[in-house]
Amino acid sequence: MSEQEVLDIFRRTGALLEGHFILRSGLHSRLYFQCALALQDMPTVEKLGRALADKVRWLKPTTVISPAMGGLVIGQEVARQLAARFIFAEKDEGKLALRRGFKLSQGEPVLVVEDVVTKGGRVAETIGIVRAHGSRLVGVAMIVDRSDGTVQFGVPTYSLVKMNVETFPPDNLPPDLAAIPAVKPGSK
Repeated sequence: MSEQEVLDIFRRTGALLEGHFILRSGLHSRLYFQCALALQDMPTVEKLGRALADKVRWLKPTTVISPAMGGLVIGQEVARQLAARFIFAEKDEGKLALRRGFKLSQGEPVLVVEDVVTKGGRVAETIGIVRAHGSRLVGVAMIVDRSDGTVQFGVPTYSLVKMNVETFPPDNLPPDLAAIPAVKPGSK
């Protein structure tokens, strides 16, 4: 699946938004990838999940872990495509943690899957959980890498779309962006 095909899916489903957005990282952007809109259609989930799984299959993870909420749908589908176990990390007292009885084993090969990465904070938190349990992090995969590959996790990293999407700190907005009311469409 080409980057253009993935972007076409986002445009067709209304999941590629243009305007003034506040990202989870606190940065502001003109573009927002609302993956939930693209991933509400199961044939699309299967198509994107297969494309991502095909990129990472050689890593042979036995478990896929995603940070909640954004990575849940695509992480579960990648795990299904790889015939791997799927678990997720979720907030517990403001930090990501394993809950619901999920466990990771010493040396277990684990793949982290996320929907969109800008600065990689949620992925980094999830990596910390994997390493704290002594599991073996084999890679990171995402649908969209908004950093154009500049965010590094120290393991093989794969995306379906890699692009440099401009981001701005809230105190240094360009005039055209400052003139538009900001919205925060994603999870908090």
